[in-house]
Amino acid sequence: MQPTVGLINAAAFDELVAIHLDAGYRVALAILQDPDEARDAVQDAAFKAWRSIGQLRDGRSARSWFLRIVANQCRSVRRRNWWSVIRLPEIDRTGAEFESASAAGADLQLALAKLSPDERLPLFLHFYLDLPLDEVGAVLGLSAGGAKTRVYRAAKKLRPELELNL
Repeated sequence: MQPTVGLINAAAFDELVAIHLDAGYRVALAILQDPDEARDAVQDAAFKAWRSIGQLRDGRSARSWFLRIVANQCRSVRRRNWWSVIRLPEIDRTGAEFESASAAGADLQLALAKLSPDERLPLFLHFYLDLPLDEVGAVLGLSAGGAKTRVYRAAKKLRPELELNL
């Protein structure tokens, strides 16, 4: 017999969350910029989601609910490691992927790395994961208008970095 939480059993929970694990990992990687920490954060977030499955309402999106838990977990990880040295991901400059990357893509990546994780997250959610602003707001704990403002401000801060490199 499957363990149950409220009206959902383990198999239904796996089905509900499994389709969002990849997006959760990408969100965690965008915030933490460390693949190992990102995997750990998603695993912890999945456990927290299991414990708080009762908070998921019928009218709400499971994707935004889970991504919000992932984002909160990543914020907790960042707060826990506040004393650590800032690490930027190492770029393999000898690989074929680096050779084939366009200069514009490299410039964008460098400009994004200069933004804080809280500034990067709305851009990542909206433009990379292609979430509508209401879901971006749900992940960030804001209204759709608040999410739109965060996306606009982050893009505005990013724009001068990209214009200098033209």
